Amino acid sequence: MKFDLVIIGAGPAGLTASIYAKRAGLTACVIEAEMPGGKLIKTYEIENYPGVKKMAGVDLANTMFEQASSFGVEFVFQAVTEIKKGEKEHTVIVQDGTEITGGAILIATGTKERLLNIPGEQEYSGKGVSYCAVCDGFFYKDKVVTVIGGGNSAVEEAHYLTQFAKEVRIVIRRDVFRAEQRSQDALLERENVTVVKKHIPVSIQGEDGKVSSITLKNVETGEETVYQTDGIFPYIGSDPITTFCKNLDILDEHGYVKVNENMETSVPGIYAAGDVISKYLRQVVTACNDGAIAAQQIYHYLKG
Repeated sequence: MKFDLVIIGAGPAGLTASIYAKRAGLTACVIEAEMPGGKLIKTYEIENYPGVKKMAGVDLANTMFEQASSFGVEFVFQAVTEIKKGEKEHTVIVQDGTEITGGAILIATGTKERLLNIPGEQEYSGKGVSYCAVCDGFFYKDKVVTVIGGGNSAVEEAHYLTQFAKEVRIVIRRDVFRAEQRSQDALLERENVTVVKKHIPVSIQGEDGKVSSITLKNVETGEETVYQTDGIFPYIGSDPITTFCKNLDILDEHGYVKVNENMETSVPGIYAAGDVISKYLRQVVTACNDGAIAAQQIYHYLKG
């Protein structure tokens, strides 16, 4: 399989780049390990994407995917295991061993949810521990759920869970949220929300093969308290998905891809865009911006 451009990741950055590449007359392939849309498919509602007053994240993801498909973008649904550098072309190797060659490569794999790394988390993953409120919220109708984190994702997903759960407990390390004020206000207006401040999770317990409680520790006193809960939703940040490109020497100390303003890495012909790059703001609109810039620069690179 050979293309002008091989894009790794079908989130907003990768899909935008594929649309721009096809409109510029390039052949393009998008490789995706899961479902197209990236974080969009795990986001309840989008309200800050220009031109869209309010839309379910999965609907916006589907719209982007359908638009890219209508331009003739080819999709390969597999995980990438390695990128092999070449002099004029680079090769992407996917999980079944297939090699896909491109005159340029765009890394747009985004990030994955950070784990709590506490006892019980792995044991009860999928049995009460979930990293996607949109995916699993309905299963907690009239139950008690605990959301860990104080950023935008935690607050927005906690708000989503209030329509199902009897009680939504949100646990934050500090005494204030990091989320946007609008999101905070919307959450705290709900009557079934309680906030546990200055606490961190230390362990998860279960009964009959599913989550039954979580132990929280006061960060000031060290006192530990056990809270009954039916579900736990951690939203404590994300890490870049870049293990497949560690051999390229293009990552910073946190594992994000280093690029310049043209989305170029230090390896000619290899670019990166979206949440996977080292930058300040990670939003749908900034990912689309990165993807558009990358595609235009790749076009000029390939055409000399």
